[in-house]
Amino acid sequence: MTRSVARTVVCAVAADEAERAAHHRVRRAVFVDEQGIFAGDDLDSHDARDDVLHVVARVGEDVVGTVRLFPLDPADPAGTWQGDRLAVLAAARTAGAGAPLVRFAVATAAVRGGRRMVAHVQPANRRFFEHLGWTARETEDYAGRPHVFMTIALARDHQAPVLDEPGT
Repeated sequence: MTRSVARTVVCAVAADEAERAAHHRVRRAVFVDEQGIFAGDDLDSHDARDDVLHVVARVGEDVVGTVRLFPLDPADPAGTWQGDRLAVLAAARTAGAGAPLVRFAVATAAVRGGRRMVAHVQPANRRFFEHLGWTARETEDYAGRPHVFMTIALARDHQAPVLDEPGT
């Protein structure tokens, strides 16, 4: 009899250049190599901003997922934040890193004073986000492909989680 053991997903803001490099490797693997959304790399002007948070999800020692978040107006971190570049490596999708990454991004933006978060979500992931409390708005073009524009209100009493269990 084989027994499956759930592994803990640990989410944190990239603490150094090595973690940022791992963050970018995951994004490249998903958005460039796997999905072909971008050619070469998916870096943009947001990646150079000091107020952009690059988050990594680890299972054990391995970085298996990422999300990026930032205030839409850098002068108003208490306003609307955007979450994007949510990516989980194909081989790790059964580890349950997606929900912890989204929850971590939402809680982190809330703790930093944000009132609302927005995201452009690939249509196949709409129900996943709705399950996590997001509201779908309209479908629009984002990065050259259809995406669902989604929003979530941020609660001021959130505390950014560091640990999250798969499947929760």
